[in-house]
Amino acid sequence: MADFHQNGNIATLHNLRSTSTEALTAELSTFAASRRISLILPSLFSELEGEALPAILDELAQVPYLHRIVIGLDRADEAQFKHASKFFSVLPQNHVVIWNDSPRMLAIQQRLEDLGLAPAEPGKGKNVWTCLGYLLACADSSVVAIHDCDIVTYSKDMLARLVYPVANPTFPYQIAKGYYPRTDGRKLNGRVTRLLVSPLLIALKRVVGDRDYLDYLRSFRYPLSGEFAMRAPILADLRIPSDWGLEIGVLSEAWRNLAPKSVCQVEISDAYDHKHQPLSEEDASAGLSRMSIDICKAIFRKLAADGTVFSEEVFRSLKATYYRSALDLLDCYYNDAKMNGLAIDRHKEEQSIELFARNIVVAGHVFLENPADTPFIPTWNRVHSADPDLLKDMLWAVDQDAAEYT
Repeated sequence: MADFHQNGNIATLHNLRSTSTEALTAELSTFAASRRISLILPSLFSELEGEALPAILDELAQVPYLHRIVIGLDRADEAQFKHASKFFSVLPQNHVVIWNDSPRMLAIQQRLEDLGLAPAEPGKGKNVWTCLGYLLACADSSVVAIHDCDIVTYSKDMLARLVYPVANPTFPYQIAKGYYPRTDGRKLNGRVTRLLVSPLLIALKRVVGDRDYLDYLRSFRYPLSGEFAMRAPILADLRIPSDWGLEIGVLSEAWRNLAPKSVCQVEISDAYDHKHQPLSEEDASAGLSRMSIDICKAIFRKLAADGTVFSEEVFRSLKATYYRSALDLLDCYYNDAKMNGLAIDRHKEEQSIELFARNIVVAGHVFLENPADTPFIPTWNRVHSADPDLLKDMLWAVDQDAAEYT
């Protein structure tokens, strides 16, 4: 993937294969002496039983520049929390496991609900938001990175390349987004990015006209990647979506809050593979079906907030334009995969396109029925204003859980 193309909207930092991981690590260790770097790992308990996370911990154990690792643990009972604490104890860095389902953390959740500020639903967005709050309460990190716990092709080089643009004090970037080819060496993956987001953005530009926001999103080579690095000062005002629109939502927040020169994307891997969601054609509340609806809603809401007017007719036109654009791109993906010796099932790809086309209209109906609805969790600045003691009490709750149960 080595090239040096710049799209003119955001900076693209490539891997030109001319700097070693050891050299990057040495620089990051120097930066970390005055700019502490922390890592958030949002994790389901089930991921502790998979093949990816143990290998990720083996790689992270070799990283010398991390100040703190915060693990947000979801869907775990008391015995599972105890097991998780032992599981993550292999990390030599300062680390903490936040048991999101503990009685103390549920009491924190209740306080938020009483204020009308609680996340609307459990999931990765809520988990990441809670971990960000914990780090804000610690008040000792300058750079925060986030990545998933199901990456089967993980290496410490991915983290080094992800954090370098925001850790380097001479760079202007406040947020860095990772990108990579979604392939396991056998198949071309990344269906939602390839077959939904890319053609949808093309179709939106044709149907609603030129929008700077659309050009901005189209600048990202992998807009749905779960790998971010951010400078800590922007975290308190960051609105985290609670649904599958998390990645698009964070990019939208960067668009809203930051100058374009403060945003970059960085190539972090030559091959990337993780857990694959089912298409879930029969159940719109699960799998890629739900994901596609949430992503569409996130994009529609942002465009509406910037003045775009939507109607039933617009969404019908958008569906038809998307469908044609997606089929055109599928030809490109098929030829690209064929030339690189990768498998791609055209029948299943077209099935995905048909589902996504239907879900564009479904998302449009949901949006039109309640255009003021928003899945965003309140910012931590707002929470602190409503309850100045909550962050301090969350620190206490996490510490007490560790003391009592581990």
